[in-house]
Amino acid sequence: MNINFLALLFAALSTLVVGFIWYNPKVFGTIWMKETGMTKENMSGANMVKTFGLSIVYAFLISFVLQMVVIHQFGALGMVGGDPAVAKPSYAAFMADYGTAFRTFKHGALHGFMTGLFMIFPTIGTTALYERRSFKYVMVTSGFWIVCFTIMGGIICMMQ
Repeated sequence: MNINFLALLFAALSTLVVGFIWYNPKVFGTIWMKETGMTKENMSGANMVKTFGLSIVYAFLISFVLQMVVIHQFGALGMVGGDPAVAKPSYAAFMADYGTAFRTFKHGALHGFMTGLFMIFPTIGTTALYERRSFKYVMVTSGFWIVCFTIMGGIICMMQ
């Protein structure tokens, strides 16, 4: 199974598009700024090239792992130790029958959504408890990542 780096890059870049919409002041940006204590003044001095550049790098790392969740065939590859060249003939037969099964945007989006809901939401929620952040903060921040994981999962899964 080959890694589709273009799919991972598109998935990573999708987080910027979602972020531009999600954190717009007319959507959730004003709520997020209030809940984090950010102001336009203290945001104005940020190095946006660094911020957006590292955001893409981090999102790419997320997409690299997310592909293993949304593409079921990675499970079969893991069962043979990651090297199809040393696998038994049953692996090749399985991949011939099911190599492209469940490789749609819809299926990847479902698994991306579930990953966001059951992994990211509790992670952000737990961190927010210790940081004494509000439930609004948890909903805005985890909601962003749930939407991103949904879209990322769909992109990764459909791009065979």
